[in-house]
Amino acid sequence: MIKRKKKTVRARARTGIAAAPIEKGYDVVKYYFHMELDRKDLAASIKTYVKRVYNKKDASAILANPEYKFTAFSHYACISFWMNSALPTDEKTEYWENSLKKYLAGLIESGKIILSENEKKVENKANDNVITLSPAQRLANKISNTIMQDLLDLEDAWIEGDKAELDIYQQFKKHGLSGSATIPVRKVIEGWVVDYEDAFHKRCEQAVEGYSHLKRPELKRRLSECSKMLDDLDRIKSAARATRATKVKGPRAADKQIGKVKYKKEDTEFKLVSIPPIKIIGSFRLYVFNTKHKSLTEYVTESPNGFEISGTTIKNFGPTSRSTRLRKPLDFLPVVLGKTPNQIDKEWKTLTTKTNTPNGRLNEDTILLRVLDK
Repeated sequence: MIKRKKKTVRARARTGIAAAPIEKGYDVVKYYFHMELDRKDLAASIKTYVKRVYNKKDASAILANPEYKFTAFSHYACISFWMNSALPTDEKTEYWENSLKKYLAGLIESGKIILSENEKKVENKANDNVITLSPAQRLANKISNTIMQDLLDLEDAWIEGDKAELDIYQQFKKHGLSGSATIPVRKVIEGWVVDYEDAFHKRCEQAVEGYSHLKRPELKRRLSECSKMLDDLDRIKSAARATRATKVKGPRAADKQIGKVKYKKEDTEFKLVSIPPIKIIGSFRLYVFNTKHKSLTEYVTESPNGFEISGTTIKNFGPTSRSTRLRKPLDFLPVVLGKTPNQIDKEWKTLTTKTNTPNGRLNEDTILLRVLDK
């Protein structure tokens, strides 16, 4: 029997904030922020810290400052990231966080001035009595001045006895109208269809009398023209839907994902200390231990992006993930902490307790034991 090689998922290279070398210490991460990260990453890290630490009023004032205030100092972005990620602190990190807070205190004052000036501009604009049309109002005006005029001209031509036609599809392209403009146009044409059908099928005395000057072939021709225009409106709407840009949602920044995660930092009974939760983001294998229920869980993902966290829940873990209750945790946990996945799997199979499917949720009793990239 031929032994097939087990399929493995190739890890995608980490970039940006997710690739910060936190295991090498604060100084190395600070250098990484200074040399490797884009300005948008620096700004995002500081803004996340501001939203997490400051009240709504002060945060609004800080964020009102120009963008360069958040991109000019990589060391402030670094300490923001470090604190957002709940990484270990010491005198050095406390010094830098105090320095950051002094800097942000200055931004509160300058931001208040900016917000006050913006309020005055809004008031002055209101006092100028300048009427600003909403996008919907501008679209309505454009429809009224373009395609609706074309329909009125067509109706006038029909009244004068001309067998005129209107290529709705080409007129929409000519006027640069979007798919949303088909709605009011459709209502007008469908109104014509109701009147012509009532007259043609003699369902309404008023319609029969109103179009008594038209012969049945002409009513039939106009109904056919209306049907063509309605079909064109369907094509326009379908084309707009097909060409509409699809918004691709990118993964959230690592420090934002762990903002609400719950876990137990240390447990003295089992002598365990959790790894920083930011290490979970982008990893491919995770071991956690619930100290209350004495349950061990192994999460495995096949996603090229690795694990993500939403609130307090692990995302992207696959069907091979498993959980079991340990009768002798102190005997088995050293295996999890020091052995390879294959060795852990071999020891796991010797356990007599039932293996279950995990739900992905973390809580205050969960120790984050270990992460691996395979």
